[in-house]
Amino acid sequence: MLDPKYIRENVNDVKKNVKARKSDADVDAFLRVDKERSKIMREIEDMRADRNVVAKDMGSAKTKSEKDKLIKKGKKLKDETAAKEAKLKEMEGEWKTLLQKFPNLTHSKVPKGDSDADNVEIKKFGKVKKMKDALDHVELAKKHDLIDFERAAKTTGAKFYFLKNKLAILEQALMRYAIDFAIREGFEFLKTPDLSKEEVLVGKGYLPRGPEKQVYFVEGEDLALIGTSEITVLGYHMNEMLSSEEMPKKYVAFSHCFRTEAGAYGRESYGLYRVHQFDKVEMFAFTLPDQSEAVHKEFLRLQQEFWKSLEVPFRAVDCCTGDLGGSDYRRYDLEAWMPGRENGKGGWGEVTSTSNCLDYQSRGLNIKFKSKEGDKGLAHTLNGTVAASPRALIPILENHQQADGSIKIPKVLVSYCGFDKIG
Repeated sequence: MLDPKYIRENVNDVKKNVKARKSDADVDAFLRVDKERSKIMREIEDMRADRNVVAKDMGSAKTKSEKDKLIKKGKKLKDETAAKEAKLKEMEGEWKTLLQKFPNLTHSKVPKGDSDADNVEIKKFGKVKKMKDALDHVELAKKHDLIDFERAAKTTGAKFYFLKNKLAILEQALMRYAIDFAIREGFEFLKTPDLSKEEVLVGKGYLPRGPEKQVYFVEGEDLALIGTSEITVLGYHMNEMLSSEEMPKKYVAFSHCFRTEAGAYGRESYGLYRVHQFDKVEMFAFTLPDQSEAVHKEFLRLQQEFWKSLEVPFRAVDCCTGDLGGSDYRRYDLEAWMPGRENGKGGWGEVTSTSNCLDYQSRGLNIKFKSKEGDKGLAHTLNGTVAASPRALIPILENHQQADGSIKIPKVLVSYCGFDKIG
């Protein structure tokens, strides 16, 4: 969450940021509730101080009449304090709900824009090949018996799938390669739970029970299926004080991920591109404030190196204000070339992203650092996808399809698969 003090002291800047980020955060409503909340807190403190005085005077009262008067005054103060505390508790909920709607601060170099159409291309990697009669991944899967959407819909519902035969093996190979890639770069490996408490979801920046919810809740439990291991790794150090000497702390995590994808329809959701369940290998870092920008660039570099190794054309984009998530200070996306898009004309599709969230997430989850000298502060948090399957399989299948209809396996994955082509 955003620092309430920053909101109070930078009202105009916060209003501009809220507008640029297309957020429905109500600055004036928050300030009104915040002012009233502070007033009640001061009144409660004054009442408690008065009660302490009354208690002290009771010990020195000399007559029954003085004692009775003090008892009556003490009871009145107790009742008034309880009433104020009840009002404060009710107001705390409203205050917190309003605060949670504020997006993070925005990096000064983030491009202005309304949607992903306004994201700015930074650089392209690899050469887009012109393919005659390119098949999309669904057609390729049908040709080689690799995916079964129909039986998945019968078993579980729409936007689920069975991966079959060599594609199922290729997916496992890709995930293991992504894990090994990050471990070689010095990341500590975690396999995380697939469920999380709601407080961690909210700390991440989700408002999971709103009309735009992307989360499956477990009925009767304070638990939800995670949409990314960013959530569970973020909760890993919740309410902890980290040593500045061991930072940045860098993890790579594997998890199953679940998203409702409410309102996600149309051609962009075709086939494996937007589904309810997938696997993901995710980088995550807890850093000191002066480390986060450098680590963000490192995450972007590693993502680029990983996707270069898969021999897939892709580009990096700097995400505009209107496309940033609530917790993002700055985000870069990698978009791979997918030849099967636009009826064989081809198009770009997002395959990874990396975000610097500053102290936005650690504030709500109380993740701090302390140096040997005694300096303290809130940690910065960053995340970056290495590979998310099955979406990552789309550009691999489509870019490596051959004229004879077979699919070549990228060299780095052959030893993990045990075969060098499909078909």
